[in-house]
Amino acid sequence: MTRPTAAAVAQRRARVAELTRDNSRTIRDIAAELGVHKDVVYRDRLVNAATAAATATTPDRDTPASTATRRALYRDKAGQAADAMAALRAAVTATAAARPAYQILVDDETAAHWIAQLREDVATLAAVADSFRDYYPYLTDPTATPPSSQTTG
Repeated sequence: MTRPTAAAVAQRRARVAELTRDNSRTIRDIAAELGVHKDVVYRDRLVNAATAAATATTPDRDTPASTATRRALYRDKAGQAADAMAALRAAVTATAAARPAYQILVDDETAAHWIAQLREDVATLAAVADSFRDYYPYLTDPTATPPSSQTTG
């Protein structure tokens, strides 16, 4: 496998940046369009964000360049979260379809490992779900008020 030239990498990164601006595009969508692995697109997005941050005209956090860079980073993080949630859903669906508890050719040691792993994963996911209570109380507590209708007083 030959390595792409610096010019080809720069051109690909520019195209990744262009496609990333379309918030509806996932890393996988962009990778499929460009014919590269999703990890390449992920790396290119990180490099693009770091380059934009490094070339901002001033370190002042309230400048338009800095605000635009932060927004791009936030969009990237939101895209990563969306990709992770989609992958999680696919993994859960695949695991349920595989019915691991009903596999008769699995030895006790493997089954015990799977049980422990599932319980650990459930605990980790429960902690992630619980974090929504802190950031989105109005979605998890029926008595909480959404931000758009909260009053300051």
